[in-house]
Amino acid sequence: MVQLEKIGEEQKVHYGDALGNFEELIAELSGSDVAAGTLGDAETFIQQRGMEVMRMLLEGYLNERSAKEEKRKKLVTADGEARTHRVPNCSRQIESIFGGVEVNRIGYRGLGLNVLYPLDEELNLPPDKYSHGLRGEIAHLVADQSFDAAQETLERHGGGILPKRQLQNVTASLIQDFESFYSRPLEIFNPKEHILVITADGKGISVHNQDLREATRKAAETDQKKKKKRLQPGEKRSRKRMATVVSVYEVAPHARTPEQILVDKEGRPPPPKPENKRVWAGVTEDMGTLIEQGFEEAIRRDPDQKMPWVVLIDGQPELIRQVEKKAEVYGVDVTITQDFIHVTEYLWKASHALYPKDAEKREKWVCGRSMELLRGNAQNVASGLRRTATLYNLDEGRRMPVDTAADYIENSQSRLRYDQSLKHGFPIATGVIEGACRYLVKDRMDITGARWRLKSADAVLKLRSLKASGDLDEYLRFHFQLEKERNYPWVVKDDEQKKS
Repeated sequence: MVQLEKIGEEQKVHYGDALGNFEELIAELSGSDVAAGTLGDAETFIQQRGMEVMRMLLEGYLNERSAKEEKRKKLVTADGEARTHRVPNCSRQIESIFGGVEVNRIGYRGLGLNVLYPLDEELNLPPDKYSHGLRGEIAHLVADQSFDAAQETLERHGGGILPKRQLQNVTASLIQDFESFYSRPLEIFNPKEHILVITADGKGISVHNQDLREATRKAAETDQKKKKKRLQPGEKRSRKRMATVVSVYEVAPHARTPEQILVDKEGRPPPPKPENKRVWAGVTEDMGTLIEQGFEEAIRRDPDQKMPWVVLIDGQPELIRQVEKKAEVYGVDVTITQDFIHVTEYLWKASHALYPKDAEKREKWVCGRSMELLRGNAQNVASGLRRTATLYNLDEGRRMPVDTAADYIENSQSRLRYDQSLKHGFPIATGVIEGACRYLVKDRMDITGARWRLKSADAVLKLRSLKASGDLDEYLRFHFQLEKERNYPWVVKDDEQKKS
Protein backbone atom coordinates (compact mmCIF):
# COMPACT_ATOMS: atom_id res chain seq x y z
CA MET A 1 0.00 0.00 0.00
CA VAL A 2 1.43 3.37 -1.09
CA GLN A 3 1.47 5.97 1.68
CA LEU A 4 1.18 9.68 0.98
CA GLU A 5 4.23 10.35 3.17
CA LYS A 6 6.42 8.51 0.62
CA ILE A 7 5.63 11.02 -2.11
CA GLY A 8 8.62 13.32 -2.61
CA GLU A 9 8.56 17.08 -2.24
CA GLU A 10 9.10 17.58 -5.96
CA GLN A 11 6.13 15.37 -6.75
CA LYS A 12 3.96 17.24 -4.27
CA VAL A 13 4.68 20.42 -6.21
CA HIS A 14 3.14 18.93 -9.34
CA TYR A 15 0.50 16.69 -7.79
CA GLY A 16 -0.38 18.82 -4.77
CA ASP A 17 -3.79 19.84 -6.07
CA ALA A 18 -4.70 16.21 -6.82
CA LEU A 19 -3.51 15.10 -3.38
CA GLY A 20 -5.46 17.85 -1.63
CA ASN A 21 -8.58 17.06 -3.59
CA PHE A 22 -8.19 13.36 -2.85
CA GLU A 23 -7.91 14.03 0.87
CA GLU A 24 -11.02 16.23 0.73
CA LEU A 25 -12.84 13.43 -1.10
CA ILE A 26 -11.98 10.94 1.67
CA ALA A 27 -13.02 13.41 4.35
CA GLU A 28 -16.37 14.08 2.71
CA LEU A 29 -16.91 10.39 1.96
CA SER A 30 -16.57 9.52 5.64
CA GLY A 31 -18.49 12.61 6.76
CA SER A 32 -21.99 12.47 8.11
CA ASP A 33 -23.86 13.39 4.90
CA VAL A 34 -22.38 10.69 2.64
CA ALA A 35 -21.61 8.13 5.35
CA ALA A 36 -25.29 7.91 6.28
CA GLY A 37 -26.44 7.55 2.67
CA THR A 38 -26.91 4.56 0.37
CA LEU A 39 -24.32 2.68 -1.63
CA GLY A 40 -25.68 4.30 -4.78
CA ASP A 41 -25.19 7.76 -3.28
CA ALA A 42 -21.59 6.90 -2.44
CA GLU A 43 -20.96 5.55 -5.97
CA THR A 44 -22.30 8.71 -7.57
CA PHE A 45 -20.26 10.91 -5.23
CA ILE A 46 -17.01 8.99 -5.86
CA GLN A 47 -17.52 8.97 -9.61
CA GLN A 48 -18.15 12.71 -9.80
CA ARG A 49 -15.41 13.78 -7.41
CA GLY A 50 -13.05 10.99 -8.48
CA MET A 51 -13.11 12.14 -12.09
CA GLU A 52 -11.88 15.56 -10.96
CA VAL A 53 -9.08 13.92 -8.96
CA MET A 54 -8.00 12.00 -12.07
CA ARG A 55 -8.11 15.18 -14.14
CA MET A 56 -5.83 16.85 -11.57
CA LEU A 57 -3.51 13.84 -11.63
CA LEU A 58 -3.22 14.13 -15.40
CA GLU A 59 -2.55 17.84 -15.17
CA GLY A 60 0.06 17.15 -12.50
CA TYR A 61 1.70 14.64 -14.84
CA LEU A 62 1.79 17.24 -17.62
CA ASN A 63 3.21 19.84 -15.22
CA GLU A 64 5.96 17.40 -14.25
CA ARG A 65 6.78 16.70 -17.89
CA SER A 66 6.89 20.43 -18.59
CA ALA A 67 9.22 21.07 -15.64
CA LYS A 68 11.61 18.35 -16.83
CA GLU A 69 11.59 19.40 -20.49
CA GLU A 70 15.08 19.87 -21.90
CA LYS A 71 15.99 23.50 -22.66
CA ARG A 72 17.88 23.37 -25.94
CA LYS A 73 20.09 26.07 -27.38
CA LYS A 74 18.58 25.37 -30.76
CA LEU A 75 16.29 22.92 -32.49
CA VAL A 76 17.56 21.40 -35.74
CA THR A 77 14.85 19.58 -37.69
CA ALA A 78 15.10 16.63 -40.09
CA ASP A 79 15.36 18.98 -43.07
CA GLY A 80 18.36 20.74 -41.50
CA GLU A 81 16.58 23.96 -40.55
CA ALA A 82 17.73 25.46 -37.26
CA ARG A 83 15.45 27.30 -34.86
CA THR A 84 17.60 29.30 -32.47
CA HIS A 85 15.06 31.38 -30.60
CA ARG A 86 13.49 29.73 -27.56
CA VAL A 87 9.90 30.67 -26.60
CA PRO A 88 9.12 29.57 -23.01
CA ASN A 89 5.77 28.99 -21.33
CA CYS A 90 3.74 28.29 -24.44
CA SER A 91 0.47 26.74 -23.30
CA ARG A 92 -2.30 24.85 -25.06
CA GLN A 93 -5.56 23.31 -23.94
CA ILE A 94 -6.25 19.58 -24.24
CA GLU A 95 -9.59 17.87 -23.76
CA SER A 96 -8.90 14.46 -22.18
CA ILE A 97 -11.08 11.58 -21.05
CA PHE A 98 -11.01 13.17 -17.57
CA GLY A 99 -11.76 16.71 -18.70
CA GLY A 100 -9.81 19.78 -19.80
CA VAL A 101 -6.10 20.14 -18.95
CA GLU A 102 -3.35 22.56 -19.88
CA VAL A 103 0.10 21.78 -21.29
CA ASN A 104 2.98 24.23 -20.91
CA ARG A 105 5.96 23.65 -23.17
CA ILE A 106 8.88 25.36 -24.85
CA GLY A 107 8.64 26.49 -28.45
CA TYR A 108 11.48 27.06 -30.92
CA ARG A 109 11.37 29.41 -33.86
CA GLY A 110 13.60 30.89 -36.49
CA LEU A 111 13.38 33.72 -38.97
CA GLY A 112 10.50 32.99 -41.33
CA LEU A 113 9.91 29.59 -39.71
CA ASN A 114 6.93 28.33 -37.76
CA VAL A 115 7.22 27.53 -34.05
CA LEU A 116 7.85 23.88 -33.15
CA TYR A 117 7.26 22.20 -29.79
CA PRO A 118 9.38 19.11 -28.98
CA LEU A 119 7.22 18.20 -25.98
CA ASP A 120 4.16 17.98 -28.23
CA GLU A 121 5.98 15.29 -30.20
CA GLU A 122 7.11 13.45 -27.06
CA LEU A 123 3.54 13.39 -25.76
CA ASN A 124 2.17 12.66 -29.25
CA LEU A 125 -0.41 15.42 -28.96
CA PRO A 126 -2.89 15.66 -31.85
CA PRO A 127 -3.13 18.91 -33.86
CA ASP A 128 -6.55 19.68 -32.39
CA LYS A 129 -7.45 19.74 -28.69
CA TYR A 130 -8.85 16.21 -28.35
CA SER A 131 -6.45 13.71 -26.78
CA HIS A 132 -5.80 10.23 -28.09
CA GLY A 133 -7.29 8.80 -24.91
CA LEU A 134 -10.51 10.66 -25.63
CA ARG A 135 -10.40 9.66 -29.29
CA GLY A 136 -10.05 6.01 -28.31
CA GLU A 137 -13.06 6.30 -26.02
CA ILE A 138 -15.01 7.95 -28.84
CA ALA A 139 -14.11 5.08 -31.19
CA HIS A 140 -15.65 2.55 -28.82
CA LEU A 141 -18.71 4.66 -28.08
CA VAL A 142 -19.76 5.64 -31.60
CA ALA A 143 -19.22 2.07 -32.82
CA ASP A 144 -22.18 1.05 -30.63
CA GLN A 145 -24.16 4.23 -29.95
CA SER A 146 -25.56 7.19 -31.83
CA PHE A 147 -23.50 10.39 -31.78
CA ASP A 148 -26.02 11.95 -29.38
CA ALA A 149 -25.82 8.96 -27.04
CA ALA A 150 -22.01 9.02 -27.17
CA GLN A 151 -22.04 12.69 -26.19
CA GLU A 152 -24.40 11.94 -23.33
CA THR A 153 -22.18 9.09 -22.10
CA LEU A 154 -19.10 11.30 -22.05
CA GLU A 155 -20.94 14.05 -20.20
CA ARG A 156 -22.48 11.64 -17.71
CA HIS A 157 -19.08 10.22 -16.82
CA GLY A 158 -17.76 13.75 -16.33
CA GLY A 159 -14.94 13.41 -18.86
CA GLY A 160 -14.06 15.09 -22.14
CA ILE A 161 -16.77 17.10 -23.86
CA LEU A 162 -16.93 18.04 -27.52
CA PRO A 163 -19.71 19.40 -29.78
CA LYS A 164 -21.50 16.99 -32.10
CA ARG A 165 -19.86 18.34 -35.27
CA GLN A 166 -16.40 17.89 -33.75
CA LEU A 167 -17.43 14.43 -32.56
CA GLN A 168 -18.32 13.48 -36.14
CA ASN A 169 -15.08 14.96 -37.50
CA VAL A 170 -12.98 13.09 -34.93
CA THR A 171 -14.82 9.87 -35.82
CA ALA A 172 -14.09 10.35 -39.52
CA SER A 173 -10.40 11.01 -38.84
CA LEU A 174 -10.06 7.83 -36.78
CA ILE A 175 -10.45 5.45 -39.73
CA GLN A 176 -7.93 6.99 -42.13
CA ASP A 177 -5.45 4.12 -41.58
CA PHE A 178 -8.01 1.32 -41.92
CA GLU A 179 -6.67 -0.04 -45.22
CA SER A 180 -3.02 0.34 -44.17
CA PHE A 181 -3.72 -1.62 -41.00
CA TYR A 182 -5.03 -4.60 -42.93
CA SER A 183 -2.42 -4.43 -45.67
CA ARG A 184 0.34 -5.35 -43.20
CA PRO A 185 1.78 -8.83 -43.74
CA LEU A 186 0.85 -11.40 -41.13
CA GLU A 187 3.78 -12.22 -38.86
CA ILE A 188 2.86 -15.87 -38.40
CA PHE A 189 0.26 -17.86 -40.24
CA ASN A 190 0.21 -21.65 -40.32
CA PRO A 191 -2.53 -22.93 -42.64
CA LYS A 192 -4.49 -25.78 -41.06
CA GLU A 193 -6.48 -28.47 -42.82
CA HIS A 194 -9.17 -25.84 -43.14
CA ILE A 195 -11.20 -24.11 -45.82
CA LEU A 196 -10.67 -20.41 -46.50
CA VAL A 197 -14.00 -18.68 -47.08
CA ILE A 198 -14.68 -15.32 -48.73
CA THR A 199 -18.27 -14.15 -48.51
CA ALA A 200 -20.02 -10.88 -49.35
CA ASP A 201 -23.44 -9.27 -49.47
CA GLY A 202 -25.05 -5.83 -49.59
CA LYS A 203 -27.16 -3.82 -47.17
CA GLY A 204 -28.85 -0.49 -47.77
CA ILE A 205 -28.24 2.56 -45.58
CA SER A 206 -30.55 5.58 -45.50
CA VAL A 207 -28.51 8.61 -46.53
CA HIS A 208 -29.24 12.22 -47.42
CA ASN A 209 -30.18 12.75 -51.06
CA GLN A 210 -26.90 14.44 -51.97
CA ASP A 211 -25.02 11.29 -50.93
CA LEU A 212 -27.08 8.86 -52.99
CA ARG A 213 -25.54 7.30 -56.07
CA GLU A 214 -26.63 9.04 -59.27
CA ALA A 215 -29.36 6.61 -60.35
CA THR A 216 -30.84 6.37 -56.85
CA ARG A 217 -30.72 10.14 -56.41
CA LYS A 218 -32.73 10.67 -59.60
CA ALA A 219 -35.31 8.14 -58.43
CA ALA A 220 -35.54 9.93 -55.08
CA GLU A 221 -36.07 13.25 -56.84
CA THR A 222 -38.82 11.68 -58.94
CA ASP A 223 -40.51 10.41 -55.76
CA GLN A 224 -40.24 13.89 -54.28
CA LYS A 225 -41.88 15.45 -57.33
CA LYS A 226 -44.73 12.96 -57.10
CA LYS A 227 -45.05 13.85 -53.38
CA LYS A 228 -46.30 10.42 -52.47
CA LYS A 229 -47.89 10.26 -49.05
CA ARG A 230 -48.36 6.50 -49.11
CA LEU A 231 -46.30 3.81 -50.83
CA GLN A 232 -47.84 0.95 -52.76
CA PRO A 233 -47.41 -2.61 -51.34
CA GLY A 234 -43.79 -3.73 -51.81
CA GLU A 235 -42.66 -0.23 -52.86
CA LYS A 236 -39.74 1.41 -51.06
CA ARG A 237 -38.52 4.98 -50.98
CA SER A 238 -35.35 5.62 -52.97
CA ARG A 239 -33.25 6.91 -50.09
CA LYS A 240 -30.70 4.17 -49.55
CA ARG A 241 -27.14 3.71 -50.63
CA MET A 242 -25.85 0.17 -50.72
CA ALA A 243 -23.05 -0.80 -48.37
CA THR A 244 -21.01 -3.87 -49.29
CA VAL A 245 -20.24 -6.25 -46.43
CA VAL A 246 -17.35 -8.71 -46.73
CA SER A 247 -16.04 -11.43 -44.45
CA VAL A 248 -13.04 -13.74 -44.64
CA TYR A 249 -12.65 -16.66 -42.27
CA GLU A 250 -11.38 -20.21 -41.97
CA VAL A 251 -13.47 -23.23 -41.09
CA ALA A 252 -12.81 -26.94 -40.66
CA PRO A 253 -14.22 -29.28 -43.36
CA HIS A 254 -17.72 -30.52 -42.56
CA ALA A 255 -18.71 -33.39 -44.84
CA ARG A 256 -22.42 -34.33 -44.79
CA THR A 257 -25.09 -35.84 -46.99
CA PRO A 258 -28.24 -34.31 -48.48
CA GLU A 259 -30.29 -36.55 -46.20
CA GLN A 260 -28.52 -35.19 -43.12
CA ILE A 261 -29.44 -31.67 -44.17
CA LEU A 262 -33.10 -32.20 -45.06
CA VAL A 263 -34.22 -35.41 -43.33
CA ASP A 264 -31.95 -36.73 -40.59
CA LYS A 265 -31.12 -33.40 -38.96
CA GLU A 266 -30.62 -34.96 -35.53
CA GLY A 267 -28.00 -37.35 -36.91
CA ARG A 268 -26.05 -34.53 -38.52
CA PRO A 269 -22.80 -33.63 -36.72
CA PRO A 270 -22.70 -30.06 -35.39
CA PRO A 271 -21.11 -27.63 -37.83
CA PRO A 272 -17.64 -26.29 -36.96
CA LYS A 273 -17.37 -22.66 -35.93
CA PRO A 274 -15.63 -20.09 -38.14
CA GLU A 275 -12.12 -19.21 -37.00
CA ASN A 276 -10.04 -16.02 -37.43
CA LYS A 277 -13.10 -14.25 -38.77
CA ARG A 278 -12.65 -10.75 -40.08
CA VAL A 279 -15.69 -8.79 -41.21
CA TRP A 280 -15.89 -5.28 -42.64
CA ALA A 281 -18.17 -3.00 -44.62
CA GLY A 282 -17.85 0.10 -46.74
CA VAL A 283 -20.30 2.55 -48.25
CA THR A 284 -17.98 5.01 -50.03
CA GLU A 285 -16.16 2.36 -52.09
CA ASP A 286 -17.88 0.50 -54.92
CA MET A 287 -18.61 -3.20 -54.71
CA GLY A 288 -15.60 -4.16 -56.84
CA THR A 289 -13.21 -2.45 -54.43
CA LEU A 290 -14.66 -4.27 -51.41
CA ILE A 291 -14.55 -7.63 -53.19
CA GLU A 292 -10.94 -6.95 -54.13
CA GLN A 293 -10.17 -6.27 -50.47
CA GLY A 294 -11.68 -9.67 -49.68
CA PHE A 295 -9.33 -11.40 -52.12
CA GLU A 296 -6.36 -9.41 -50.80
CA GLU A 297 -7.18 -10.48 -47.24
CA ALA A 298 -7.36 -14.11 -48.40
CA ILE A 299 -3.99 -13.81 -50.15
CA ARG A 300 -2.51 -12.19 -47.05
CA ARG A 301 -3.53 -15.27 -45.07
CA ASP A 302 -2.79 -17.94 -47.65
CA PRO A 303 -0.45 -16.55 -50.32
CA ASP A 304 0.41 -19.98 -51.74
CA GLN A 305 -3.21 -21.15 -51.66
CA LYS A 306 -2.49 -24.17 -49.51
CA MET A 307 -6.12 -24.22 -48.37
CA PRO A 308 -9.13 -24.68 -50.66
CA TRP A 309 -10.87 -21.35 -51.26
CA VAL A 310 -14.64 -21.03 -51.27
CA VAL A 311 -16.58 -17.89 -52.19
CA LEU A 312 -20.13 -17.82 -50.77
CA ILE A 313 -22.59 -15.37 -52.32
CA ASP A 314 -26.25 -14.93 -53.16
CA GLY A 315 -27.47 -14.63 -56.73
CA GLN A 316 -26.93 -10.89 -57.22
CA PRO A 317 -25.55 -10.58 -60.80
CA GLU A 318 -23.12 -7.72 -60.10
CA LEU A 319 -21.73 -9.54 -57.08
CA ILE A 320 -21.19 -12.69 -59.16
CA ARG A 321 -19.52 -10.67 -61.90
CA GLN A 322 -17.14 -8.95 -59.49
CA VAL A 323 -16.17 -12.22 -57.77
CA GLU A 324 -15.44 -13.96 -61.08
CA LYS A 325 -13.49 -10.94 -62.29
CA LYS A 326 -11.29 -10.71 -59.15
CA ALA A 327 -10.63 -14.46 -59.17
CA GLU A 328 -9.35 -14.13 -62.74
CA VAL A 329 -7.30 -11.02 -61.98
CA TYR A 330 -5.55 -12.65 -59.00
CA GLY A 331 -5.21 -16.00 -60.76
CA VAL A 332 -6.61 -18.02 -57.87
CA ASP A 333 -8.64 -21.21 -57.95
CA VAL A 334 -11.92 -20.68 -56.11
CA THR A 335 -15.14 -22.61 -55.71
CA ILE A 336 -17.97 -20.12 -56.09
CA THR A 337 -21.10 -21.36 -54.33
CA GLN A 338 -24.53 -19.76 -54.38
CA ASP A 339 -26.38 -19.73 -51.08
CA PHE A 340 -28.58 -22.82 -50.83
CA ILE A 341 -31.23 -21.06 -48.73
CA HIS A 342 -31.48 -18.29 -51.32
CA VAL A 343 -32.14 -20.87 -54.05
CA THR A 344 -34.88 -22.60 -52.04
CA GLU A 345 -36.71 -19.28 -51.73
CA TYR A 346 -37.34 -19.45 -55.49
CA LEU A 347 -38.69 -22.97 -55.04
CA TRP A 348 -41.08 -21.81 -52.33
CA LYS A 349 -42.45 -19.07 -54.57
CA ALA A 350 -42.95 -21.63 -57.34
CA SER A 351 -44.68 -24.00 -54.93
CA HIS A 352 -47.30 -21.37 -54.07
CA ALA A 353 -48.11 -21.07 -57.78
CA LEU A 354 -48.40 -24.86 -58.15
CA TYR A 355 -50.21 -25.64 -54.89
CA PRO A 356 -51.79 -22.39 -53.70
CA LYS A 357 -54.16 -24.08 -51.21
CA ASP A 358 -52.20 -27.09 -49.99
CA ALA A 359 -49.39 -26.31 -47.52
CA GLU A 360 -48.54 -29.99 -47.03
CA LYS A 361 -48.00 -30.54 -50.76
CA ARG A 362 -45.93 -27.37 -50.97
CA GLU A 363 -43.59 -28.51 -48.23
CA LYS A 364 -43.23 -32.01 -49.70
CA TRP A 365 -42.64 -30.63 -53.20
CA VAL A 366 -39.99 -28.11 -52.08
CA CYS A 367 -38.23 -30.78 -50.00
CA GLY A 368 -38.05 -33.09 -53.04
CA ARG A 369 -36.66 -30.40 -55.36
CA SER A 370 -34.19 -29.27 -52.69
CA MET A 371 -32.95 -32.84 -52.28
CA GLU A 372 -32.29 -33.03 -56.02
CA LEU A 373 -30.36 -29.77 -55.90
CA LEU A 374 -28.19 -31.08 -53.06
CA ARG A 375 -27.51 -34.21 -55.12
CA GLY A 376 -26.17 -32.04 -57.94
CA ASN A 377 -29.12 -32.33 -60.31
CA ALA A 378 -29.78 -28.64 -60.92
CA GLN A 379 -30.55 -29.00 -64.64
CA ASN A 380 -33.09 -31.75 -63.94
CA VAL A 381 -34.80 -29.53 -61.36
CA ALA A 382 -35.02 -26.61 -63.80
CA SER A 383 -36.42 -28.80 -66.59
CA GLY A 384 -38.88 -30.43 -64.19
CA LEU A 385 -40.19 -27.06 -63.09
CA ARG A 386 -41.10 -26.11 -66.66
CA ARG A 387 -42.69 -29.49 -67.38
CA THR A 388 -44.79 -29.26 -64.21
CA ALA A 389 -45.98 -25.75 -65.10
CA THR A 390 -47.02 -27.01 -68.56
CA LEU A 391 -48.67 -30.13 -67.11
CA TYR A 392 -50.69 -28.02 -64.66
CA ASN A 393 -51.70 -25.71 -67.53
CA LEU A 394 -50.88 -22.60 -65.51
CA ASP A 395 -51.86 -19.25 -66.95
CA GLU A 396 -49.15 -16.67 -67.61
CA GLY A 397 -49.50 -14.95 -64.25
CA ARG A 398 -49.32 -18.12 -62.12
CA ARG A 399 -46.60 -19.63 -64.31
CA MET A 400 -44.23 -16.67 -63.91
CA PRO A 401 -42.68 -17.65 -60.51
CA VAL A 402 -42.19 -21.22 -61.77
CA ASP A 403 -40.35 -20.08 -64.91
CA THR A 404 -38.40 -17.54 -62.85
CA ALA A 405 -37.20 -20.32 -60.52
CA ALA A 406 -36.32 -22.54 -63.50
CA ASP A 407 -34.35 -19.77 -65.22
CA TYR A 408 -32.56 -18.87 -62.00
CA ILE A 409 -31.48 -22.46 -61.29
CA GLU A 410 -30.49 -23.15 -64.89
CA ASN A 411 -28.40 -19.98 -65.19
CA SER A 412 -26.69 -20.68 -61.87
CA GLN A 413 -25.75 -24.33 -62.44
CA SER A 414 -22.01 -23.75 -62.20
CA ARG A 415 -22.49 -22.35 -58.69
CA LEU A 416 -24.98 -25.00 -57.52
CA ARG A 417 -22.66 -28.00 -57.33
CA TYR A 418 -23.82 -28.81 -53.86
CA ASP A 419 -23.00 -32.51 -54.17
CA GLN A 420 -19.30 -31.69 -54.52
CA SER A 421 -19.40 -29.06 -51.79
CA LEU A 422 -21.01 -31.49 -49.33
CA LYS A 423 -18.53 -34.22 -50.25
CA HIS A 424 -15.52 -31.95 -49.60
CA GLY A 425 -17.05 -30.44 -46.46
CA PHE A 426 -17.51 -26.94 -47.91
CA PRO A 427 -20.15 -24.55 -46.52
CA ILE A 428 -23.17 -23.91 -48.76
CA ALA A 429 -25.05 -21.20 -46.84
CA THR A 430 -24.27 -17.54 -46.28
CA GLY A 431 -25.37 -17.32 -42.66
CA VAL A 432 -22.10 -15.67 -41.60
CA ILE A 433 -22.41 -12.72 -43.95
CA GLU A 434 -26.17 -12.36 -43.44
CA GLY A 435 -25.56 -12.15 -39.71
CA ALA A 436 -22.82 -9.58 -40.37
CA CYS A 437 -25.23 -7.47 -42.44
CA ARG A 438 -27.59 -7.45 -39.48
CA TYR A 439 -25.25 -6.73 -36.57
CA LEU A 440 -22.68 -4.70 -38.48
CA VAL A 441 -25.00 -2.52 -40.54
CA LYS A 442 -28.67 -2.77 -39.60
CA ASP A 443 -28.34 -2.75 -35.79
CA ARG A 444 -26.42 0.56 -35.82
CA MET A 445 -27.09 2.27 -39.13
CA ASP A 446 -30.82 1.60 -39.28
CA ILE A 447 -31.84 2.98 -35.90
CA THR A 448 -35.14 4.88 -35.95
CA GLY A 449 -35.02 8.05 -38.00
CA ALA A 450 -31.32 7.79 -38.91
CA ARG A 451 -30.25 9.36 -42.20
CA TRP A 452 -26.54 9.50 -42.76
CA ARG A 453 -23.97 11.67 -44.41
CA LEU A 454 -21.51 9.53 -46.32
CA LYS A 455 -18.37 10.42 -44.36
CA SER A 456 -19.91 9.64 -40.98
CA ALA A 457 -21.58 6.45 -42.20
CA ASP A 458 -18.35 5.05 -43.59
CA ALA A 459 -16.40 5.94 -40.46
CA VAL A 460 -18.91 4.27 -38.14
CA LEU A 461 -19.06 1.18 -40.36
CA LYS A 462 -15.30 0.78 -40.29
CA LEU A 463 -15.10 1.27 -36.52
CA ARG A 464 -17.83 -1.33 -36.09
CA SER A 465 -15.90 -3.60 -38.44
CA LEU A 466 -12.74 -3.28 -36.36
CA LYS A 467 -14.64 -3.94 -33.16
CA ALA A 468 -16.53 -6.93 -34.59
CA SER A 469 -13.23 -8.42 -35.80
CA GLY A 470 -11.59 -7.90 -32.39
CA ASP A 471 -9.03 -5.47 -33.85
CA LEU A 472 -10.15 -2.06 -32.59
CA ASP A 473 -7.64 -1.59 -29.76
CA GLU A 474 -4.71 -2.83 -31.86
CA TYR A 475 -5.81 -0.60 -34.72
CA LEU A 476 -5.96 2.47 -32.48
CA ARG A 477 -2.37 1.89 -31.34
CA PHE A 478 -1.33 1.52 -34.99
CA HIS A 479 -3.28 4.64 -35.99
CA PHE A 480 -1.90 6.82 -33.19
CA GLN A 481 1.66 5.81 -34.10
CA LEU A 482 1.08 6.80 -37.73
CA GLU A 483 -0.51 10.02 -36.52
CA LYS A 484 2.73 10.81 -34.69
CA GLU A 485 4.76 10.25 -37.86
CA ARG A 486 2.38 12.44 -39.87
CA ASN A 487 2.11 15.24 -37.32
CA TYR A 488 5.81 15.43 -36.46
CA PRO A 489 7.78 14.74 -39.64
CA TRP A 490 10.43 17.27 -38.59
CA VAL A 491 11.79 15.13 -35.73
CA VAL A 492 15.38 13.93 -36.18
CA LYS A 493 15.76 10.22 -35.41
CA ASP A 494 18.23 9.18 -32.71
CA ASP A 495 20.53 7.35 -35.14
CA GLU A 496 20.63 10.43 -37.40
CA GLN A 497 21.50 12.64 -34.45
CA LYS A 498 24.40 10.35 -33.54
CA LYS A 499 25.75 10.50 -37.10
CA SER A 500 25.66 14.28 -37.05
